[in-house]
Amino acid sequence: MTILKSIVVCLALANVGYFLWARGIAKSEDAAVTAPAATKLKLASESAAVPHAAPEGSSGIAGASGGAPDRAAHDDAAASLLTNVKRCISVGPFRDVAEAAHAASTLRSGGYDPRQRVADGEVWAGVWVYLPIPAARGASDQMLAKLKGGGIEDALEMPGPNDGSVISLGLYSESNRAQARVAQAQALGFNPGIADRKRTGNVYWIDIDLKPTDSVLKPADLQSEAGRIVRLEVKGCPAAGGASP
Repeated sequence: MTILKSIVVCLALANVGYFLWARGIAKSEDAAVTAPAATKLKLASESAAVPHAAPEGSSGIAGASGGAPDRAAHDDAAASLLTNVKRCISVGPFRDVAEAAHAASTLRSGGYDPRQRVADGEVWAGVWVYLPIPAARGASDQMLAKLKGGGIEDALEMPGPNDGSVISLGLYSESNRAQARVAQAQALGFNPGIADRKRTGNVYWIDIDLKPTDSVLKPADLQSEAGRIVRLEVKGCPAAGGASP
């Protein structure tokens, strides 16, 4: 009887021990399944930067714009359009056909397409050298006699630029000749004046088309002779065109 009780007690203890052992294993497995994964700490320097996706059409290079080729093409087109824009200018007035023809030849050799036209207007005729006449009686005759005696044979009395008469010493289109006559009169004790003289009638203009990239014309480059005084203008063409054939 005592042995039977002992066996029963042992079996009961074994069942209790197995029960407790089984419960412990299950809880360990459940804890392993439900426990979140440990977060691994990283330094900021260890974190790799995640590149952002490049927008469609970009080159992928930092700072480069995918629209640059389009803008460059637009700029080239705009520059080409500006270069093709023409503006008409007129050079003149020229006193005669010979002067206008020489200027047109010079412009043509420079790559321009000159067009000559005739107009009514006022044109520079030359530099006038003259002597004012004092108000004293007989002053004109005395001055003429002295001038002719000093070699200025072509001196003559005529209306002056202002009220009254003057003694003309000549009209010159070349600066060196005008200066020589002034010096000649000064050597005789006179103090001559000078003035531009103009005439009215037919004058000649040359019209040309310039692009914005063309350099500005210098009227002095169109003079037909070295040392010749030139009084040319550069201005816009007439509104109606007016180029002669």
